[in-house]
Order: sequence, then C-alpha cells, then structure tokens
Amino acid sequence: MAAATTVSELTPKLRRALGLWDLILYGIVVIQPTAPMPVFGVVSERAHGHVVTAVLIAMVAMLFTAISYGRMARAYPSAGSAFTYVGREIHPALGYVTGWGMVMDYLLNPLICTILCAQLARNLAPGLPYVAWAIVFAGLFTGLNLFGIRTSARINETLAIGMGVVIAIFFVVAAHYIFRHPHAEAGFFTVPFYDPGRFQLKSVLGGTSLAVLTYIGFDGISTLSEEAKNPTRDILAATVLVCLVTGILAACEVYAAQLVWPTSKLFPDVDTAYVHVAGLAGGAWLLQLVNGTLLAATVGSGMGSQLGAARLLYAMGRGNAIPKAFFGALDPVTRIPRNNVLFSGALALVGALTISFARGIDLLNFGALIAFMGVNAASLVRYYFRSPSRGARDFFPPVLGFLVCLLLWWNLNSSAKLAGTLWMLAGLAYGAIRTKGFRGELVNFDAPPADQE
Repeated sequence: MAAATTVSELTPKLRRALGLWDLILYGIVVIQPTAPMPVFGVVSERAHGHVVTAVLIAMVAMLFTAISYGRMARAYPSAGSAFTYVGREIHPALGYVTGWGMVMDYLLNPLICTILCAQLARNLAPGLPYVAWAIVFAGLFTGLNLFGIRTSARINETLAIGMGVVIAIFFVVAAHYIFRHPHAEAGFFTVPFYDPGRFQLKSVLGGTSLAVLTYIGFDGISTLSEEAKNPTRDILAATVLVCLVTGILAACEVYAAQLVWPTSKLFPDVDTAYVHVAGLAGGAWLLQLVNGTLLAATVGSGMGSQLGAARLLYAMGRGNAIPKAFFGALDPVTRIPRNNVLFSGALALVGALTISFARGIDLLNFGALIAFMGVNAASLVRYYFRSPSRGARDFFPPVLGFLVCLLLWWNLNSSAKLAGTLWMLAGLAYGAIRTKGFRGELVNFDAPPADQE
C-alpha cells in the first residue's frame, strides 16, 4: 500500500491554477475579440449585408451548445472534453469517434493560425518569404506553450487588453466618420439588422452558417477542466459568458462596419474587407493598425488552440485511445504534455507549408461540428433521459443545439465531408487494429485527480 501511494504521489498531474477570469480570457483570446473581422466580407456577401443579424442568430444557436458543454464539464471535470462526455454517457466507441474528430479539429486550428499569421506578417514585412514567417510563428506558438499554463494565462490577459484598446479606437473613429457624413435616407441605423430591399431568409441563414465560425473555439475552455480551481462552477459560467460576450462584441463590430461601408458598395477584397472598412473610416494608419491587431489576435488564437490540442491529445493518450507512452506523458517539472505541444507545433508547420487556408477551415468545421453534436447528445442523455428530475431546460437546449449543428454539418462542401470521412475511417481502422477487432478495451476514460495550486 505504501509503495502504491508513493507511485501515485510521484506521478505528475495537471495543476489547478486557473480561476474564472483566466478561463474567460482564455476563451476570448482563442475565439479572438476580433473574430468577426476576417469573415465580415464573406458573411456580408452571402447574407446580402445582414451581418449583424447573422452574427446574433449564430450567437443564440451556439449558446445552446455552450450550455451543453458547461453542464457536461460540471459532471465530468476532465481534460477530455467532448471525447469524455460522449464516451461516458452514450458509448465508449462513440466517445472514441468523437475524440478522433476532435483531434482533427484541434490540430487544424494552430495550423490555420500559422498560415494566417504568416500571410498577415508579409503585409508588414514583405521582404521575408512566407516559409520563413511560417517557421517563426509555428516556433513561437510552441515555445510559449512550453512555459506552462501560468505563463499562457498571463499572455492571454495582455493580448485581450491590447485587442480591446484597438477595437475601442476603431469604434471612436468609425463613429466620427459616420456622424461626419450625411445619411438622410430613412432607416440608416436599422438597415444592418433588416434591409427590406435585400432581405432573403435563405441568404441570411447561409450567412449565419458562416458567422458561426466567429464562435469556434469556445469549447476549448472545457479542455482546461483539470486545471480550473473550481471546475464544477467555473467551466459552465465561463463557456456561456464567452459565447455571450463574443456575440455582443462581434455584433457591435460588424454593425459599426456596416454603417461605415454601404451594402451597395463592393469590397476590393472580401477576405480582407474589414481592413478596407478601417481604411475608409480612419485612413492608412487605422488600416495598418487593424491589420496588425488581426495578426496579434491570430497569434493569441494559435497559442491557445495549440494549448487545447496538446491537452486533448494528453486526455486521449492517458485513456489509451492513442499511444499512451508518448501522448499520455507529462513533463515532471512544468506538468504540461510537452510531447504533444512539440507534436502539434511540428504538424502546424508542415501543414502550413502544404495546404491552403480555405481547405484547413473546411476540415476544421467537419471535426468541430461532430464534437458539438456529440456534446449536445450526451447532455440530452444525461440530464433528460437518465435524470429523474428532468424538465424543459434539460431537453430543448441540447436538442436545438444538435439540430443546428447537424444542419451546418450537412451544408459543408463535398470535399470537406469526403476528407473528413476518410479521416474518421482511418481512426476506426486504428481502433480496430489496436483492440483486435474491437474485442478489447477501446479507451479508458478514468482521469486521475489534478493537484491543487
């Protein structure tokens, strides 16, 4: 008994160091306070100018899923996130499949951020080639995350404050531009919400499916459950609050942009539309400031998403879903999954040099929506079908969340669904080989307790 106790005490565990504010900051920076800016032009084009409406509808839809994430994190304070929830509540095989889809999602996020950072950096320093910038940013994300969770939390706070200041500057300059120019037409301030001459429900819903990308990343909060001081309370509160704050801030950002840039005026480039809006409102200096802010925001998102990827791989490795000796190991000093940080950093660099930004986004959505549907289904099973005190609040949020995510998944382009399906089949093949035809234990969801601060 003494020997067993000694081994348990010597085994490194994740440290409980994060409070509610740390979790909120982590979620906001992973999503990015500037999240609607990169997709502003694309959503405006699809929704015929109704970007604010699309963002607000998407906020309501994602809040349902956020509630499910928060409630499941309360029941299972594990770093496994959707992987654990589905496996424990529905079936281990479905948990494994969900986790395999999440691996694709989480590993693609830092890869996409590496690509975007390299492209934005070239706007500021075009003399350095894209390959060099990709190496710089993949190395930066990896290096920062190797310092551990405390350092990451402090960097998140600094990034959030800096982005907030720039957004405030944009609001002031945009307001000055709007009120300096005449706008005698009726309903000028309500057209961003509803333009009777351009409104089409199908178009707005199409724009909403794109606007949901504004919120992708909130689920990463649940991967820090084992490092939260009070996970049963703080994970649910942080997840819902991050979605709500992101939605309100995003709606304000795109509302101001729509008032500056008339819907009848074409963007020079829809992919960088918000940068052009900033240039119209404040000139070249604001254009460069917004471009630089988007770069900083993407650095924060890349760092945070790599942190989530490393911890998801750790949870799956610890559960023996993937090789435990490599993925389930923690550094004995920093108590972070160092192997996983290095692995995800290397993958981000290789991917940034081989695939396009658009293809990465398509594949990321495939894995993310599978995880969202899985969590909503797990929440429905636990709190409605298995609970003796079930009610409407236990039924409608997960059901609505599941249906919305299913609709969005169904509308992914065919190439993304094909590539995602091949990835899932590869995961099933690996599971079948490892368990000799699924006759052995597929995955162990038991998690050791984390150390207190």
